[in-house]
Amino acid sequence: MSSNSSRRVFMMQVATAASTLVVASEASAQAMVDEKDPQAAGLAYKADGTKVDKAKNPKFVAGSNCANCALFQAKAGAAAGACPLFAGKQVAAKAWCSAWAKKA
Repeated sequence: MSSNSSRRVFMMQVATAASTLVVASEASAQAMVDEKDPQAAGLAYKADGTKVDKAKNPKFVAGSNCANCALFQAKAGAAAGACPLFAGKQVAAKAWCSAWAKKA
């Protein structure tokens, strides 16, 4: 095998590995928070804020959701976004948790 062939094979392997890493990181960054996750359960996270049990969550205010929370990190109108409470996962814009704080 010539050095040009070896170099070409090596470059293709590097490109393939880089592509795999990008796809894997995008997939993990887009994972949604599961209501059954221990941290989510501890914060009374509900993927649909309209289904919050008001008796169990007296801090709940009608109309509050992740989209209008100070912790929500996404562009206006996004269906989901990041939240520092759930590192590496996304929360639904229409979700709610007990750490909700009104966006300024």
